[in-house]
Amino acid sequence: MGTALITGAAAGLGQEFAWQLATSRHDLVLVDRDSERLERLAGQLRAAAGVDVELLVADLSVRSDVERVAERLRSIERPVGLLVNNAGGAAGQRFVDGDVGREEAVLDVMVRCVLVLSHAAAGQMTARGRGAILNVASVAALITLGTYSAHKAWVRTFTEGLAVELRGTGVTATVVCPGFVHTDFHDRAGIDMTWLPEVAWLRAEDVVATALADVRRGAVISTPSLRYRLGSGAARAMPRSVVRAIGAPRPIAGVRRHRH
Repeated sequence: MGTALITGAAAGLGQEFAWQLATSRHDLVLVDRDSERLERLAGQLRAAAGVDVELLVADLSVRSDVERVAERLRSIERPVGLLVNNAGGAAGQRFVDGDVGREEAVLDVMVRCVLVLSHAAAGQMTARGRGAILNVASVAALITLGTYSAHKAWVRTFTEGLAVELRGTGVTATVVCPGFVHTDFHDRAGIDMTWLPEVAWLRAEDVVATALADVRRGAVISTPSLRYRLGSGAARAMPRSVVRAIGAPRPIAGVRRHRH
């Protein structure tokens, strides 16, 4: 894979992707808006793994920042062999009475950024005849957790379509669809997850290891853990009316309210 570029690299799954790829001797381009955490992580990776780490401080809800990252992906002189579109978030509000500007910012990160960066990477990779794109979605793509599910459903379907288009080019596209993962994601989004039993949670290191293994074998959809593969199958088989009934109320409980 050569050099890997990871968005949302300063925390959560992004940080775990950075560590596992560095341990496998991949040079890294780390993208995040948190410069302090990014610098600290880069120092740790250089010291522990001896790899080259390049930093791009960028807010991926800002189009000019996304374009800077896209330009890096288009580089033939310093080609990126693996793109990990991991950056994401949640609006942390109900849609109907929430701030639409906040929804638009999350949409830009979760959808538009994935589209733009995948386009930039695919162009450079297909020209060289090798490379891989890994997009992070969620099993939430199959249920009804508001706009979060809508964004992740787009990422899943987009990646499947991209994989079809890339057949025969030497470039692959994979979408990883984990369930609930132990990271700081829910705390940062202000979502109370204390109701969820421990058995439902996955470890970040297991999710990342499964995703990277599936990239190496050219899988299109990666769903870490047997229980979530079974759950995903059940969600696809259920009538959508049942899925809507199950998924509607609880995700809103405990979210922070944001003033307009």
